[in-house]
Amino acid sequence: MNQIEWEATIERAAVVAACLIKKDHRYLLVQESQPKAYGLWNLPAGHVDKGEKIREAAVREVKEETGYDVQLTKEVAILHEEAINAVKHIFSADIISGEISFKTDEILDVKWLTFEEVKIINDNGKIRRPWVWYIIQKDHLEY
Repeated sequence: MNQIEWEATIERAAVVAACLIKKDHRYLLVQESQPKAYGLWNLPAGHVDKGEKIREAAVREVKEETGYDVQLTKEVAILHEEAINAVKHIFSADIISGEISFKTDEILDVKWLTFEEVKIINDNGKIRRPWVWYIIQKDHLEY
């Protein structure tokens, strides 16, 4: 098998950048409007564009999905379950300016939710992916 044939057999993962934003003991979540995740709640997140740095993508996605400008404070986690899934880089971030605004073709709503409210949403199957709940639980346990 030559190099080209071998590379064709490899599953390549996409990269997602996400932000965990917490203020006054509330988490910032976005409600998806895309058909594959309609009505589900997520951290502000999205795919890293070709040629874009992961940290830049995280900041961009927050701005696009919430209207807020943020400053990343630390990398919280890197998650990757299997090759066919995106590698997720999750950062904590602080808001430095802006106010809630979003495009309704991508986002239905943006809300600040308590841990208890997020737990209810998760228990009702309304969190987009298990890793979102995992990250919020992990943060909550650290405080």
